[in-house]
Amino acid sequence: MNASAPAKVILLGEHAVVYEQPAIAVPVSSLRAHAAAAAAPAGSGLTVIARDLNQTLPINVDSAVVENALALAARLALRELNLPAPDMTITVTSDIPLASGLGSGAAVSAALMRALAEALGASLPNERLNELVYEVEKLHHGWPSGIDNTVIVYEQPILYQRNRPIETIRIGAPFHLLIGDTGKGALTRIAVGDVRKLVQQAPNRYQPVIDSIGQLVREARRAIEAGDAQALGPLLIQNHALLQTLTVSSPELDCLVDAALSAGALGAKLSGGGRGGNMIALVTPSTARAVRQALMRAGAARVFETTIA
Repeated sequence: MNASAPAKVILLGEHAVVYEQPAIAVPVSSLRAHAAAAAAPAGSGLTVIARDLNQTLPINVDSAVVENALALAARLALRELNLPAPDMTITVTSDIPLASGLGSGAAVSAALMRALAEALGASLPNERLNELVYEVEKLHHGWPSGIDNTVIVYEQPILYQRNRPIETIRIGAPFHLLIGDTGKGALTRIAVGDVRKLVQQAPNRYQPVIDSIGQLVREARRAIEAGDAQALGPLLIQNHALLQTLTVSSPELDCLVDAALSAGALGAKLSGGGRGGNMIALVTPSTARAVRQALMRAGAARVFETTIA
């Protein structure tokens, strides 16, 4: 039994979303995490094999110790389904770069839980799966906003705001993104914690930055639903500047953003937790090649392309 889940990018609103501002995120369906479930010999129990991490994890459902995120995902799914651990092996692989702001952790958790449920002849509705993946996200990010698990589980563009119903976004016209990977991993939980310290220690300086990001998100939604890429581009640039103020950019990210803009991108910004990971560039079909080449010359480890429609 096979299952998968997509990567994601945040278009606008990262970090501010933690403070109940809106954020827009879209799935990157061309990059996916995969989980394949297969029967194992009787008495062998449940094992998760993470090939990319070179890990083999026997799952102890009754353990009170949180071994790691994959083990927690399996245990949560079994407890939700009220089923004992089967004699089964689940092999997890992923096309999504780790620690890069593309939601690899949430995607792997979602794929694993889906494969396990389907192999047991059960199902996890998206609403409940989303809640379970969020629990695993707490291990990855400490104080997650919930946006990664939501856009990945539902696999559609969303406007996410904490403690409010999920809103899907109508795409007025397809728009094209390049995703530039700095090749430098970064832990989202550290960046989120550092921003929290800034907001707590100097609220008069940093809360207006958070609020301004929220306003950019609202303007961006209108541009996206109108199919107006020309209006969306400058909003991405402004969002990146505000994220720089929150100290979550990096020299590598700034270099890639500048290179994309100089090569003709309509807009560019970091995407995700920052301090490394990925940036995004809004391009047209006619500028995509030049921007891609500029990103590679500027040091991108790799560049992915996706169309949001």
